[in-house]
Amino acid sequence: MNNLIKTLSLFIIISPIMLAVGKNMNNNEFVPQWAKEVVWYQIFPERFRNGDKSNDPDLNSIKGSWPHDDSSPWQVHPWTSDWYQLQDYEKKNGKDIWFNIQRRRYGGDLQGIIDKLDYLKDLGISAIYLNPVFESPSLHKYDEATYHHVDPFFGPDPQGDKKLIAAENPGKPKSWVWTSADKLFLKLIKEVHKRNMYIIIDGVFNHMGINSWAFQDVIKNQNKSKYKDWFNIISWDNPKKGTKFDYKGWFGVKELPELKQDNNGTVSGPKKYIFNITKRWMDPDNNGNLKDGIDGWRLDVAYCIRHPFWKDWRKLVKSINPNAYLTAEVIDPINVIEPYLQGDEFDAVMNYNFAFACADYFINEKTQIKTSSFDTLLKKLRDAFPGGVEYVQQNLFDSHDSNRLESHIVNRDHTAYRNWGNYFQYSKGSNPEYNTRKPNSVELKVQKLFVIFQMTYVGAPMVYYGDEAGMWGANDPDCRKPMVWNDVTYENESVLPDQSKKLSPDTVEFNSGLFEHYKKLISIRNNYHALRIGNLKTLLTDDINKIYSFERNLGNEKVVVVLNNGNDTKQITLPTIGEFIDVLNNNEKLYSGNGLSITIPGKWGRILVKK
Repeated sequence: MNNLIKTLSLFIIISPIMLAVGKNMNNNEFVPQWAKEVVWYQIFPERFRNGDKSNDPDLNSIKGSWPHDDSSPWQVHPWTSDWYQLQDYEKKNGKDIWFNIQRRRYGGDLQGIIDKLDYLKDLGISAIYLNPVFESPSLHKYDEATYHHVDPFFGPDPQGDKKLIAAENPGKPKSWVWTSADKLFLKLIKEVHKRNMYIIIDGVFNHMGINSWAFQDVIKNQNKSKYKDWFNIISWDNPKKGTKFDYKGWFGVKELPELKQDNNGTVSGPKKYIFNITKRWMDPDNNGNLKDGIDGWRLDVAYCIRHPFWKDWRKLVKSINPNAYLTAEVIDPINVIEPYLQGDEFDAVMNYNFAFACADYFINEKTQIKTSSFDTLLKKLRDAFPGGVEYVQQNLFDSHDSNRLESHIVNRDHTAYRNWGNYFQYSKGSNPEYNTRKPNSVELKVQKLFVIFQMTYVGAPMVYYGDEAGMWGANDPDCRKPMVWNDVTYENESVLPDQSKKLSPDTVEFNSGLFEHYKKLISIRNNYHALRIGNLKTLLTDDINKIYSFERNLGNEKVVVVLNNGNDTKQITLPTIGEFIDVLNNNEKLYSGNGLSITIPGKWGRILVKK
């Protein structure tokens, strides 16, 4: 009888929430429901944590990667060193900083990620996106040699793994083995799932690297290769005809030979290989136990592959795991993104349009858009796609392909972020006009305001590794610095990109105050269903005072968010009544029967939960 009473009591408590959730889960939804609930964290494996120094890369491991210097003096780069300062071993090759940064390897590995899962759990993270982990000679690993093996230098026995890989026939999946790095990756998946977190990885299916087994066979056997139809070959080695071997690389980059496509997308040879490795990583034991496999994919340069391929691939993915999450890199306006998000290709995209709108409103000053315009942009994005997509979009600001959030704030008002190509070039550290200094306290307030919004808005927030720790950096490669940890002491950044000395060195250290801000906002999001899956209603768009307020509702749960994007304290009245607790600001209690009057400091917010 007591158990029955408990069950009925629990049903009474949760039924309003479940009914509200049901309203948001109409029959036309195609997105995985768990992806609405998570906070993402993006990890660049080579730069996150060196958990096993016995597996550090060697000089031979970088052979085949830009800038193709595997003969000059080389060593694993000191994790804590001044980013722009050339080390003694680097000076010996006589090249500049940009040449040498591409040769650097810091030793980040899978063990380092495993070691820091509890750090992520403490932060409140519930889903991880890993940049490429498969075998590759580069630091970024978008030039993969295989799709079916984790990079040996991410695992505990690189040399042993290389021998195992060499003994395979890569064109025959039955010959594939599980290397020590592969097994450690499966352990990582297990550890992630043990903490009730999710994990997705990068699928780089538009191109491979020049070290890839298929491309190397083409180089060796030319037009007699079994894989000659995998790539876009321009000409073969033929002394009689006077031609040399040539091929098409991704956007002209020869390190990235493109996989051939026809009207249906990727041709049958590489398509079959991609389908086989998809099964391998989603169901490693091939027994339907999905806990052993990844929870989805992020698809690199998805816009470069024709739609029919993605439609076929989605069917495969969902047949393995109906709740798998698929997100794509498509950095384009809504009309270009729309065909990808109709329920037969992807569930979401990396939401750069969200980032562009936030840059226009929170960061820019001279070119700042009005609050009402910001609200209009957001609504347009929310309403653009069917099937619950708005709740699973990865709401990021920065990534491995952009300058970091803090550096963006330092360099605001120069070039519009949404003009992706122009901004990409402007935000390079090699641009003398771009300021690579550490942000000041005023600029950090802008970051904190953005985080308040990011963690209370519709969609799944994504944090790029180190943003919560106070990392700054220009665009690629400077956005890929080694992670700043609180248990490590770092050298100051005292050298500028042109190798001159800074007038005042910048201290590099873990920003515990910023970390606690992220942790608090993520905790608030995780504590209230309304902030994750609730409806959104705009309450106030005050263009003069730069006040933006909206309400998130789910059943009986109501959360009112108020943001002051101005610099001065303002007093406003909101069209809402009742008793509220400000969970962002010391649980201050507020009450009104006619309208809620509140005071809000500049560059700050309030998160009001209705009692």
